Amino acid sequence: MRILVTNDDGIDSVGLHVLARAMRPFGQVVIAAPDQEYSGASAAIGALHIMRPEVHRRHVDGIDEAWAISGAPALCVFLSRFGLFGDPFDLVVSGINPGVNVGRSVYHSGTVGAAVTARNAGITGIAISQAVTGFGVEGQGWDDAVKGQLWDSAAEVAATVVRGWAANRTDEPVVINVNVPNTPLDQIKGWRRTSVGMQVPRAVVNANLVPKEGYENSFTVDLSYGEPVPLPEHTDGGAVEAGYVAVTYVSRYDDVAHHGTDEIHGELTGLVGDANTLRS
Repeated sequence: MRILVTNDDGIDSVGLHVLARAMRPFGQVVIAAPDQEYSGASAAIGALHIMRPEVHRRHVDGIDEAWAISGAPALCVFLSRFGLFGDPFDLVVSGINPGVNVGRSVYHSGTVGAAVTARNAGITGIAISQAVTGFGVEGQGWDDAVKGQLWDSAAEVAATVVRGWAANRTDEPVVINVNVPNTPLDQIKGWRRTSVGMQVPRAVVNANLVPKEGYENSFTVDLSYGEPVPLPEHTDGGAVEAGYVAVTYVSRYDDVAHHGTDEIHGELTGLVGDANTLRS
């Protein structure tokens, strides 16, 4: 089995390296990751008609082939479809992201976006994220916070998920979003299959424009965060807060019934004529 490992934190991320090495028992592992930080990039691939991405070989201990790409994680996955990194891949694993990707952050996550892009190409994508203990709550900076990451716990969970998937591969490619507590493996309470929640553990509550010194009509944006909030345990974020591994199968975008559709359809009919539906 050929496994592509990527992330949204960049080629130098410790979590990426630990995850890639954890995938070695399952087959041939290739890293293709952004050359810099791309958190929050979702499934963006960029303006392909005007950009010309750069690709550079990199060394990662224990991995035979690693590439740094000047683009988002979804672009790394997209380019892999065309043989840039060898034969087609059977699986894409994205992570380990420092910080959970739960609730509405799932829609913005570059970690999850890489898995979604894999699924769009007919390949199962697994996103692996891990809670960061106390970040933004105890006042420490990001570099200090991630020093406490127990990467091996998340890597062992990732390997277990891949082992289960490989034992009975689904015919239909899926996106599996896995979030892991930042605790020793023997202290994780268990796992739960969860839904995507509507909240994040700590949300932005305010944004202010701050004048940029030395520049006229230019500003930086200062974001303020609210206090951490408890989340329902049946959701992805709540399960991780309670000490469980959260496993969520992320669905495709699809057409759903919604209140007000009759009014919308009536307005469109008035503008361009009768509806022509493709659905039976």
